[in-house]
Amino acid sequence: MKVSVLGCGRWGSCIAWYLDKTGHEVLSCGLADAPEFLTLKETRKNDYLEYPESIEISSDLEYAVKRAEVIVISISAQHLREYMEDISKSNLDGKIIVLCMKGVEEKTGCRLSEVVGAFVDEEKTPIAVWVGPGHPQDFTKGIPNCMVIDSKNEDVKKKLCNEFSSPLIRMYIGDDFLGSEIGAAAKNVVGIVAGMLDGMNYQSLKGALMARGTREIARLIEAMGGNPLSAYGLCHLGDYEATLFSKWSQNRMYGESFVKGQKYGKLAEGVMTTKALKKLADKHNVEMPIVSVLYDILFAEKPFEKAMEELFGRSVKTEFH
Repeated sequence: MKVSVLGCGRWGSCIAWYLDKTGHEVLSCGLADAPEFLTLKETRKNDYLEYPESIEISSDLEYAVKRAEVIVISISAQHLREYMEDISKSNLDGKIIVLCMKGVEEKTGCRLSEVVGAFVDEEKTPIAVWVGPGHPQDFTKGIPNCMVIDSKNEDVKKKLCNEFSSPLIRMYIGDDFLGSEIGAAAKNVVGIVAGMLDGMNYQSLKGALMARGTREIARLIEAMGGNPLSAYGLCHLGDYEATLFSKWSQNRMYGESFVKGQKYGKLAEGVMTTKALKKLADKHNVEMPIVSVLYDILFAEKPFEKAMEELFGRSVKTEFH
């Protein structure tokens, strides 16, 4: 398949590298003046991997879209809408858009597929999401993992799973499009809290965080019309090891750096996703203590020690209520 991967940061470059390895004709597209694109263009490598000669590199977005059967987008979630304004200038009929990015639009509370859906006819341009655990640092060493592809279009998600699956990444077919998106976005929020616990040397509380976090997200997914069991799959709970424990997790590292008073210069999608989930919780009248506490820490200047004490010292309740 002719695949154009839009975005050449950590994940975008890894996806391009991976899809080339699985036999597809891959173009890696980035912004002409972006440091990560310039590095790849000049050296064909970055901090995580090296591109083989078979991967085409270009900053011509119009060309990248035109040539592709499948367009994989891997950029910052909060910039997706303005990015789609450029992409949608081209004819997208007959192409598949795959979102390999995790988040919820902060300004609107829209899922990322809803953002894309505002620009395309989904009957002509199906939308899929690619979610689940893993880090480029592991994949490039040959360490395998399992991931999920989900879509409203049954044929599309089956086709993508068959085309993109390999011994390195075992693909599963998702069966809850909404739950897959919300679960994947929300794990980054829980990851930030996990990092804060690490920074406070309260790692023992991660067990409670995992149990309560999954239940909390399950309630939101159900209130939004999805399957609450999705929160216990690869999109959320199955991604906890990579997000709440791994040294490669940018959201966990952000949380740890925050409580230590250190600046963390890399993208942590969970920060703005926290704002978006707070809006969704209020809209759907869902109690989300973990989201609310993190929101207060990040955006209401509440001392994290006091916030964490309140979170884990709440009134006695039955375990999963």
